[in-house]
Amino acid sequence: MLTLYRLEGCPYCEIVVDRLEELGVDYESVWVEGLHSKRDAVRRVSGQRQVPVIVDDDVGVTMAESERILEFLERSYA
Repeated sequence: MLTLYRLEGCPYCEIVVDRLEELGVDYESVWVEGLHSKRDAVRRVSGQRQVPVIVDDDVGVTMAESERILEFLERSYA
């Protein structure tokens, strides 16, 4: 299962969502707080508070930064 940590209105998150949908990848969204100081859920899984972050349990990958995530999706799901 792939989990996407995202923030409402985040353009980088939306780019990742669009690509996941284009590739037909099933994922679960975890919505995080707008304030960095309140993003404890994403910090627990990734060590930082920036979004987007994906966690792919099937391959054991946790990754931040939309460009890196898009490259990973292309390699793994395209």
